[in-house]
Amino acid sequence: MSNAATNTNGATPVPLDDNGDTRRWRGLVLPVAAILLWWALSRADLVNSALLVSPGKVLATAADQITTGKLWRALGASLTRELTGFVIGTSAGLLLGALLGVSRWFNRLVGPSFNTFKQISLFAWIPLISVWFGLGDTAKVVFLSLAALVPVVVNTCDGIRSTPKPLLEVAKVYRYTPVQTFFHVVLPAATPAIFTGVYLALIYSWLATIGAEYLLVAGVGIGNLLIEGSEHFQMDLVIFGMFVVGLVGWLMNALARHVERRLAHLRGAAQ
Repeated sequence: MSNAATNTNGATPVPLDDNGDTRRWRGLVLPVAAILLWWALSRADLVNSALLVSPGKVLATAADQITTGKLWRALGASLTRELTGFVIGTSAGLLLGALLGVSRWFNRLVGPSFNTFKQISLFAWIPLISVWFGLGDTAKVVFLSLAALVPVVVNTCDGIRSTPKPLLEVAKVYRYTPVQTFFHVVLPAATPAIFTGVYLALIYSWLATIGAEYLLVAGVGIGNLLIEGSEHFQMDLVIFGMFVVGLVGWLMNALARHVERRLAHLRGAAQ
């Protein structure tokens, strides 16, 4: 069947673009259906209202959190920790990953220890971090830095070591110095893998932010907002906090993908 619509007056058929606006809205089907089901269950009193509060009550809580400034204080504290840990962990990861990828001597010296280190569950470090750094922001930033470190190191090292040999041979033909080879050949070839590591570090550090605020409870943050709602059995506050966590994660993902597309476009234009 033709994918087009014909006007009754016999005008030229108008194509129906499946890749257009219709596809953009398909991702909203499941969330909208879930909200409608949630609203129906709460209206029909089919679920204990103390366990599943109505969408209206969650909206009222959201309005209160926004107008009183509680949300912005909590979100600002969480994002500050997340970005600080992300920058520290990513910077250290890029340096360590580059050394592991470029230097065979350094890889033999440090590689086995790092491979052991990355097998340790991130949350297993919490007791040690809390003893060394306490329960405040310093401990949380250290925890987030560890969360960002591993994916950046792994992807940076793999990207550098996966540089196609023909490119390295061309660099030798043109008598590039090791520094020129790294910046003009190896680094551009490894950029997609490096960006994947940075992207994962951004997501992991945000997830670790909520975990750190749960386990290292001192201070203000979105995780503390969830704890407050749970302790006082305020399910509206818990659901609102979960929505904020998901929304921030989605925005970070969208921003990272946008930056990736822009870099790919600039790289293609430069070539």
